[in-house]
Amino acid sequence: MREGQKNTRLWIGTLFAAEEIPASIVTYVAVLMFLQYDTSPTMATCYCGLLFLPWVLKSFLRRQVRSFGRFRRQLQWIELAIVAAMMAMAFAFLRYTRQHFWIFMGLFVLSMLSAWHELAARMYYERMLRPHWQQVYNTPKIIASQSAVVLTYGALIMFVGALQVIYRRIPRSWNEGCYLMAGVVLVFALYHLFALRRTNVADPRLRGGAIEAVKDEMQVIERIRQKEHWLRYVLGLTLLLLPQSLMFYSRVLFLYLPKAEGGLGCTMQEIGFAQGTVGVIAFSIGLLLGKRLPWKQTFWWFAVPLGLSPIVYLVMSFEPPTSLMILSIATFQAQFFFGFGLNAVKYFVRYISGERYRNTINFLYIPLVATVMLPALALSGWMVTLLGFRLFFLVDVLTAPIAWLYLYLNKKTILNP
Repeated sequence: MREGQKNTRLWIGTLFAAEEIPASIVTYVAVLMFLQYDTSPTMATCYCGLLFLPWVLKSFLRRQVRSFGRFRRQLQWIELAIVAAMMAMAFAFLRYTRQHFWIFMGLFVLSMLSAWHELAARMYYERMLRPHWQQVYNTPKIIASQSAVVLTYGALIMFVGALQVIYRRIPRSWNEGCYLMAGVVLVFALYHLFALRRTNVADPRLRGGAIEAVKDEMQVIERIRQKEHWLRYVLGLTLLLLPQSLMFYSRVLFLYLPKAEGGLGCTMQEIGFAQGTVGVIAFSIGLLLGKRLPWKQTFWWFAVPLGLSPIVYLVMSFEPPTSLMILSIATFQAQFFFGFGLNAVKYFVRYISGERYRNTINFLYIPLVATVMLPALALSGWMVTLLGFRLFFLVDVLTAPIAWLYLYLNKKTILNP
C-alpha cells in the first residue's frame, strides 16, 4: 500500500512545510514589510487584507486542479513557481525601494500560488492516504506546518532584523531574507521531484474553463443557501471571529509602532521571538489540544477563549511589558487562546460546507473563514489610527460578549441543529 511507504511521514512534513513558508510570508510577515517601507497602518492592513483574496476565491480553482489531475506534477511546478516569485520579490526590494505597489503585487502572486498549492496538496494527500491514515498523520502534518511558520514568522524576522543592524539598509535586509526562504523552498521542491509518487491522471468529466468553474461554485453556494438557518450560521461565525479578525494585524502594529504613536516600539528581533516564535508555538499547542476534545460537546470551551486574546493586549496598553520575558508570556497567553478557540470554527464550517475541508491544516485558509475575516482585517489599521490602541483594544474586547450573546440566543437553531 502507498500509505505504508517508508518515506510517508517525511514527504507529508516537507510538502506542507513548503506550502506554509510562502503562506506565512503573505499572512504574517507582509504587514511588517509594508510598515518598514513607510506604509501607513491604514494602508498596510488594507494591502494585507487584499492578500487574503486568493484564499477567498480558491474554490473557483478547485475544478481546474482536479481536472488537471497529476497532482504530483502540479505540486512540483507550483513549488518552482513559488521559488521564482520569491526571488522576484527579493529583486523588487532593491529595485523598487519605496514603491509599495510592486511589493504588493509580488506578495499577491505568492498568495495565489500558496492557495493553489494548498488545493493540490490536499487532493494529493487524500489520494495517497486512506481516511484512517489521514487521521493518523494529521498531527505530524500540523507540527511540520507550524514549524515552518516558526521558521518564517520567527527566524526570518529575527534574521532580517539582525541584517538591518549590520547593513543599516532595510531593502537589502529583506532582499537577503527572501533569497534565504527561496533557497529553503527550493530544497523542498528538489526533494519532491523524487519523493512524491504518481497519482491519478486528469478526470475528463471535470474539463472546462472558468465559466464551468464559476457555475460549479455557484451551485455549491446555492446548496449552502438551501440549508436551514444558513445565514444565522454565517453571522454567528462572523461575530465569533470578529475579536481575532480585528487583532490579527493590530497586534503587530502595537508591537512595532514607536511609543510616541501608542505602540511598544519593539525591535524586529523582539517581534520575531515573542510573536513569531513563542506566539506560534502557543498557537500550535492550543490548536492541537483543542483538536483532541469532542468539539460538539464542548463548543463553549472554544468560543469563550477565542474572545479572550484582546484582553491581554488591552492590559499591555495600560501596563507596557518591561522585559522581553513578560512580553513573551503575554503573547503566549493570547496566542494560546487564539489557537485553542479556533477549533470552534469546525462547527460552522462542517455544517455549511460538509467534509470538504476536513484535511485543511489552517482554518484561516478556508474560503468561508477568510471571507468573514477579510473586512475586519483590512479595516483594523484605519480603526487603530482613528481610535488609538487603548480604545481600539477596548472596543475589540467588547465584541466578544456580543458574539457570545448572539450564539446563546440562537443556541436552539445554531448549537442544536
